[in-house]
Amino acid sequence: MRALKQLTHFGWEQALSCLFPVVIFASLALTQFVQLPFLYRYDWLLLICLFMQWWMVRSGLETRDELKVITLFHIIGLALELFKVHMGSWSYPEEGFFKILGVPLYSGFMYASVASYLCQAWRRLNVNLVKWPPFLAVVPLASAIYLNFFTHHFWVDIRWWLSALVIIVFWKSSVTYEVNGSLYRMPLVFSFILIGFFIWIAENIATFFGAWQYPNQTEAWSLVHLGKVSSWLLLVIVSFLIVATLKQVKRNQPFDSKTYDKQTSTVKITEQKL
Repeated sequence: MRALKQLTHFGWEQALSCLFPVVIFASLALTQFVQLPFLYRYDWLLLICLFMQWWMVRSGLETRDELKVITLFHIIGLALELFKVHMGSWSYPEEGFFKILGVPLYSGFMYASVASYLCQAWRRLNVNLVKWPPFLAVVPLASAIYLNFFTHHFWVDIRWWLSALVIIVFWKSSVTYEVNGSLYRMPLVFSFILIGFFIWIAENIATFFGAWQYPNQTEAWSLVHLGKVSSWLLLVIVSFLIVATLKQVKRNQPFDSKTYDKQTSTVKITEQKL
């Protein structure tokens, strides 16, 4: 019974953390089947995302520091979109006033929504890092992963080498998160895989509602190739590393697992091995 209660509470906190992505999906579905007046669909999506972002900060669901992180992801995502659309990796075939080089400005919010989820979940579940690698290992790795999204069009695709490097660097790392006063621990590499897989599912939903279009979906929608999980996995890793690094800088001290265990000695710690 307690396990069910914990799972329900965990699911509720995750659902609240996904509020921004849920609004984007709902807006994609609405504008797919209902033609709104005056503006193109992509423009309405941009306005909805802007209003949602304003409301989340105004209502206190997101802090100003979190807004800065989300804005950074918007810029990173938009830069990636501009390049990928130019290279023909995917396209945005519909019209819109707010488009740059074929990319609607709302697309950056899809990346920002991932950052929103990470920031929200981090705060709601009181996430902490255990055995976090040195700064000099994390930053070059995150940079190499992001750059590979660009360079693999002209050079060797090293995503699998980078994936192996991620496993090596973060093999001993884990995250702790709190659910109703109980702490659980999960290997960090496994959490990357989980988040990447669920984002791949979200990608299928988004393309079904016409958020963007892959070349093989021009004639009719089809399931996004499972191989895309590796791409999303690496993108999630970049997202997580940026958020985690900023959290560490904000805290201005490395996470000490021994000190953490002493401070939480009165709280039940459960090893979560999935």
